[in-house]
Amino acid sequence: MKILLLGEYSNLHNSLKQALLNMGHEVLLVGNGDGFKKYETDILIKSHLADYSLFNLIARIFMKIFKINMFDIEIYFRAKKILRKLRGFDVVQLINENSFKTSPLLEIKLLKQIFQNNNNIFLLSCGVDSVSVKHAMSKKLKYSILTPLFEDASLKKKYEPILKYDKENYLALGKFVQKNIKGIISSDLDYHIPYLNKKKYLGMIPNPINTQKIKYYGINKSKKISILHAINSSNKIKKGNSFFEEALKIIDEKFKDKISIITTYDLPYIEHLENLKKCDILLDMVYAYDQGYNALEAMAMGKIVFTGAEEEWLKLYNIKEDTVVINAVPNSIRIVEKLVWLIENPKMLKNISVNARKFIEKNHDFEKIATKYIKTWED
Repeated sequence: MKILLLGEYSNLHNSLKQALLNMGHEVLLVGNGDGFKKYETDILIKSHLADYSLFNLIARIFMKIFKINMFDIEIYFRAKKILRKLRGFDVVQLINENSFKTSPLLEIKLLKQIFQNNNNIFLLSCGVDSVSVKHAMSKKLKYSILTPLFEDASLKKKYEPILKYDKENYLALGKFVQKNIKGIISSDLDYHIPYLNKKKYLGMIPNPINTQKIKYYGINKSKKISILHAINSSNKIKKGNSFFEEALKIIDEKFKDKISIITTYDLPYIEHLENLKKCDILLDMVYAYDQGYNALEAMAMGKIVFTGAEEEWLKLYNIKEDTVVINAVPNSIRIVEKLVWLIENPKMLKNISVNARKFIEKNHDFEKIATKYIKTWED
């Protein structure tokens, strides 16, 4: 099959692409690199003018006076130039309703060409979109990425990149996409739950992890346990990093001679992987029911990950608590208790490390997952 993967978050489409290539399919990946992470793409569509400080200043002034985003316009014209290459595919998968990352109006113009010139279009829900945001706003979940906003209304401006999906223009974009696609696939429970019983929803296919490329490193043979806290500045609040920061202050005072703490900010993906190899414990995120891509890659390396692993996830995979991954809840004291337990029982580090790798190989191997995508697309 000839397959177009449009957009990239977290290296998901790259891993899926590699598996599909291994299976003999022809694959083209188009995306913007996802900001500072700099994920690989076959065709890169991003703002080049944003790299110039003078243009940034002009664009901000233009936005303030005329309410027109010049970067959106630039991305639109860059995408329009390569549309002739994005035709005749057997399957197209959109990473999001807003895959090109331009304004909703311009996104619809681009997507019209995609829908007209290709056969089977699917939407992947692996990040915030109109449906997942509306579900989070309903407060039906025990907690979500919007919980900090519910607790502190002054954070509203910081949440604009998420709340925009509940505005009229983005809701219109969501309806347009859902009307024209064949089906919707989610990547984990945090996106599966909001889509339950929705029209065209085809179910959850777990994230694909390249188990050939990502090796098992296990626990480092060092006297000190290495704890990595990798922070994405723009997502710090919605991921609940403050709970990890509070917990680390307590742990650092209590176990100074037994641990080393590494905190990083906004590292490119390649650099982040190198840090993952060296750590024993990764503090990933709090406001989640399931593991995101960063957590899964660390688990594949045999690292102990503090992330989403709620009761729904335990039941889905028939797993006992704290045997594969550590469920990080929005409570710094409970995070401290889990860290203390691990530090004082180093044998548990080894056990969880081995179990984490086995779990990835069984449930997230990229070629097994690619087979599920092929079956879903064909059915």
